[in-house]
Amino acid sequence: MSDNSSLEYVTHIQATPEQVWRALTDPGMTAQYWGTTLDTDWRAGSPMAWEQLGVRIEDPAQVVLESDPHRRLSYTWHTFTPEFATSVGLDQELAARLAAERRTKVSFDLEPQGNTVKLTLLHDDFDQAGVLHGMCSEAWPQILAGLKTLVEKS
Repeated sequence: MSDNSSLEYVTHIQATPEQVWRALTDPGMTAQYWGTTLDTDWRAGSPMAWEQLGVRIEDPAQVVLESDPHRRLSYTWHTFTPEFATSVGLDQELAARLAAERRTKVSFDLEPQGNTVKLTLLHDDFDQAGVLHGMCSEAWPQILAGLKTLVEKS
């Protein structure tokens, strides 16, 4: 997309919507392609805990926004804590800038198309002058490629 307020990516995965949903929600699978686990019951309004590199991130505003199994999943992006910054090697200045940005949200739409699933990811509500947009624009293509590879091998 042309501005810095959102990112959208589309990929096609040779799988069923159930297989793609599992890859998005099963901690054992997200750990394989993302290095992150998401601990929640996947019901709208439920809290989410993120765990990456031994750091667990919990915050009251870190929640599932929508959950329509095998069709749509949306949640708020994680909280940038000092522990997270240290674990991924962020310097204090960058960590402070990320922590000051407003919370973003991620949505996944799954559309069956024959023997494939069209997976559309929309990550939006970025601060236009922030740094998170640029970081996510580099990370999401790699994460989605890993998800696609894992699901198609399964």
